[in-house]
Amino acid sequence: MPQTFSYEFDTPVFKGKTSFNTGLYIGGKFVDGVDGKTHDVVNPATGKLTTKISLGTAKDVDVAVKAAREAYDTVWGLNTPGYERGKCLMKLAQLMDDCHDELAAIEALDNGKTFTWAKTADIPGAIQCLRYYGGWADKNQGKVIEVDESKLAYTRHEPIGVCGQIIPWNFPLMMMAWKLGPALATGNTIVLKPSEFTPLTALRMAPLIAEAGFPPGVVNIVNGYGSDAGAAIAAHPHIEKVAFTGSTLVGRRIMEIASQTNLKKVTLELGGKSPNIIFDDADITQAVNWAAHGVFWNHGQACCAGTRIFVHEKIYDEFLEKFTAKAKTIKIGDPFGADTHQGPQVSQLQFDRIMGYIDSGRSEGATLHHGGERHGEEGFFIQPTIFTDTHSEMKIVREEIFGPVGVVIKFSSEEDVIRQANDSEYGLASAVFSKNIDRALRVAHKLHAGTAWVNCANTLNTQVPFGGYKQSGIGRELGEYALANYTAVKAVHVNLAMQI
Repeated sequence: MPQTFSYEFDTPVFKGKTSFNTGLYIGGKFVDGVDGKTHDVVNPATGKLTTKISLGTAKDVDVAVKAAREAYDTVWGLNTPGYERGKCLMKLAQLMDDCHDELAAIEALDNGKTFTWAKTADIPGAIQCLRYYGGWADKNQGKVIEVDESKLAYTRHEPIGVCGQIIPWNFPLMMMAWKLGPALATGNTIVLKPSEFTPLTALRMAPLIAEAGFPPGVVNIVNGYGSDAGAAIAAHPHIEKVAFTGSTLVGRRIMEIASQTNLKKVTLELGGKSPNIIFDDADITQAVNWAAHGVFWNHGQACCAGTRIFVHEKIYDEFLEKFTAKAKTIKIGDPFGADTHQGPQVSQLQFDRIMGYIDSGRSEGATLHHGGERHGEEGFFIQPTIFTDTHSEMKIVREEIFGPVGVVIKFSSEEDVIRQANDSEYGLASAVFSKNIDRALRVAHKLHAGTAWVNCANTLNTQVPFGGYKQSGIGRELGEYALANYTAVKAVHVNLAMQI
């Protein structure tokens, strides 16, 4: 039998209890994995064991797919009208709202992000996302197309079927909502794999999904490793679509695996190395504050992080001084501390990876201007880090670090900075700071990125699409655009007067 995880929070910002099953959630029930194995979930703030969860493999993915197919054929998909699907999504959002702080606390415990950020950003964002797509559930419509009087032609928007969804560890619950919302609204069933580093909020969601009225098998949750359960989702011949958020390297592998079986539809939200461009007429105080948010938010573990900060030569020294002062004010520590802004990185693996990039920056000749060291004696904490005196071929300039590490680069002209900003294999996001709105928009339009922020950074809205150019992904999350990821378009031709 799967185990139950119980935990009592007694912190300055939250006091309360949580208790939920740690098995695989398949066909509306918690079960052990076929092989009976478990996986350790580690608290990133201490490096110590939080709990053990059941570990799924390709065998469990196959069981989950069978449950999802049965649900699609009998109780979901075209069997359930859109307004009923919308009611379930709205109910799920309300149930999440009812245990808002508990979910935030689980997220902080599991991921290491601060309770304050989880409470004010992640959980509200996830709830809003599900409510938004609940509203779309009966509005994803086809249309009548005029041809001639001898024929009626129209399109139907139908669900695809069983969808595999693989979510990352940096925003576990929010990414779960981004995936569930459009897929469920359009009538698909789901086999979802949370990250093995951060599975707890997904497991806590399972009983809420059942209580919201989703029939058994509509949503199935399989804990497991990417190399096993994740690869099985990408390869399974009865999964018709796979959605993945994570690294570009793994995204390529998922496309390769998917192409070798049933050529399933693939959407990918992948890595980034976002440019943040600050012109000499920018409000420098606001530019500093937004730049710090852009690179250090969520401990730098954001695919859209503005880690390449381009500053006009006229204000470079002033900006660097103020930006450094801002970085020094960032309070690092216990995610449940009342004034903590930055918690630990998610795992020892990620900690070592980031420190490796910091070492690379030093060895390649960049100036370590600030930070670059471990913070504290336990857990996976890293100081906010700023490099200067870089060049475009350095690893810290070209590769995604996924940690609190930014480079500050001087530029001289608009043409120069556009060239530098676009010199990247990534194209997820970008930002421009200028009081000259004509210039700001002109530059934003020339940047090769799926998102361009003007005088802000890392601000997302459920209604607005998000996704990348180049190697930052395929397809769009959020907004009306995301519905297309989970919709099959059928053309129907009705003969009214033709004879042969």
